[in-house]
Amino acid sequence: MSAPSVTIGEAARATGVSAKMIRYYEETGLLGPAGRTAAGYRVYSEADLHALRFVRRARDLGFSMREIADLLALWHDRSRASGAVKAVALGHVADLRRRIGELEAMARTLEHLAERCCGDDRPDCPILDDLAGGEAPEPAETGAARLWRGRKQG
Repeated sequence: MSAPSVTIGEAARATGVSAKMIRYYEETGLLGPAGRTAAGYRVYSEADLHALRFVRRARDLGFSMREIADLLALWHDRSRASGAVKAVALGHVADLRRRIGELEAMARTLEHLAERCCGDDRPDCPILDDLAGGEAPEPAETGAARLWRGRKQG
């Protein structure tokens, strides 16, 4: 007797992964091909659902498709060393911290540009000037230097 299987719609509901993404994961080889009914419909076993939940959780944590493929391979390899898994996780942490730093730098730059913008009825705007190709201001610039530079440009 074979294990019960579910349709792609039921798999999507059970795992929180859309049917479109399930098909994509199969097409890219992240997941193996689904079983098929005599009519050609995809069907998924409990093991398939478990793998989809694994992928969903990894995506929720921001792992890339390549990292997820590596983690899935490690998950299926019962002779793996946990150090290999830890290395993937710590590499991802380092990437997240780098991206957080980049986002914080962007926020500082935008805050600085917003400080320079009067936000009144006049049409001149340092934010738009910067986006149009002006030099990016230094976020650490002091208020006095910013004021002097603004007068110098004006």
